Amino acid sequence: MLERRVRVEALAATSVLFFLLKLCLERYMESLVSTSWLEENMDDTDLKILECTVALKPGDAGFVAESMFDDWYQNHIPNSQYVDLTNDLSDPTSPLRFTMPSENRFAEVMEALGISGDSRVVLYDRRMTMWATRVWWMLKFFGFDQCAVLDGGWRTWSNEGRKISHGNEQLHAPGKFDCVLRPEMIVSTKEVEASLTGTACLVNSLSPENHDGTDLSYGTAGHIPGASNVYAVKLVDSQSHKFLPIVELKQIFSSITESKKPIITYCGGGIAATSDAFVLTALLGENDVAVYDGSLSEWLLDPARPMEV
Repeated sequence: MLERRVRVEALAATSVLFFLLKLCLERYMESLVSTSWLEENMDDTDLKILECTVALKPGDAGFVAESMFDDWYQNHIPNSQYVDLTNDLSDPTSPLRFTMPSENRFAEVMEALGISGDSRVVLYDRRMTMWATRVWWMLKFFGFDQCAVLDGGWRTWSNEGRKISHGNEQLHAPGKFDCVLRPEMIVSTKEVEASLTGTACLVNSLSPENHDGTDLSYGTAGHIPGASNVYAVKLVDSQSHKFLPIVELKQIFSSITESKKPIITYCGGGIAATSDAFVLTALLGENDVAVYDGSLSEWLLDPARPMEV
């Protein structure tokens, strides 16, 4: 009798374990999801879809950042919401664009979007995915892991003729978002200066023209000394906006990953740099990668800081 009871209890415990494992697997998301995956899962109540696009337009003093809420309002992926990187997810006290916000500010924005600790989040944009990777990196920095970038973003979704919505979607109930900082994912100017001795591998995510000094978009020619150049735009297919095959991405970053040094990515303002960082961590499995949040916008505030052409 006792033996039978033990077997029954063991079977029950095994069933519970299998159920919990199945539940975990169902909720687990890869860091990069396809449009077909999103279409199949988009009605799940725990899934939140965020469009992250910002328009950068030429201005008198470089680029001017503008919200693309109106574009989202006209046409967007069903059940999605617009998250405003220009205003809501930047530090209003910083003189620099797109500076990482405080923990409280970030949590408030996430909660207003209905995001809680048990949510899953899919991010997309209308450009070359770098706005989506910026918010992905921010979520990771603030301790949230169940987030993914939509491969191909709006370009692939709309080109495939999938369903499109208009106007405001039904609002989510407020969420409860707790921040647990991962400070190692963001580096300061002081840390970049210290890396100039060769302790880290610097990667410039801007264009080759910016890197070699022929493009003066940021007012000063060239790049931070010793930096390699991996143009973020070239990590995705120009037509579909999907990331290139893994084998090609490995080749692009081979000289950087083979250095076995910590990797720091930068760009103009911490946006394109997250695309390189996303590929390195989420797709290629590198662990020691950080983004220079201030990037050239902060580096060039002091004319004494070196640049190289």
